[in-house]
Amino acid sequence: MDRKNRVLNEQQKQAIASLGRRFSDATIFLHEAIAHRGGLTVTDHKYLGLIMQKGPMTAGELSQLAGLTTGAITGVVDRLEKKKLVKRQFDKSDRRKIIIVPNLENATKLFGGVQTQLRTRIFNMIATFSDDELNVIERYLQMTIDVMDEITVDIKNK
Repeated sequence: MDRKNRVLNEQQKQAIASLGRRFSDATIFLHEAIAHRGGLTVTDHKYLGLIMQKGPMTAGELSQLAGLTTGAITGVVDRLEKKKLVKRQFDKSDRRKIIIVPNLENATKLFGGVQTQLRTRIFNMIATFSDDELNVIERYLQMTIDVMDEITVDIKNK
């Protein structure tokens, strides 16, 4: 049967929905615990992660990525700067622009142990899967991200 035309039965739908909710909840609870341990809100922790992942950027760029107003982003940056997790710098090519720069050293001191533990345990777990299984997992995650991104855009555009 063609995968695109496959119809899930009610039991399969319920099992997948239940696992999806549990995975989502576990993810939120983990990030809440990590953020709390570092004295941050989940929102501030996630945006710090975004700044660390994407690198230095303006508040406007972060606002666009996050879908928040520049005013809300200013509050996030103020709180992260107070904790010395980011700093504001003038753009070298246009001194009217302020660039938000992550302080990787301080962030690593604050969260590095937890991140190392999480990565090690996840990588050890992933190592138990075959290459074919990893391909399925990767395909599932990428397709799920694509669906979430599409729905996010739909929500923001309504």
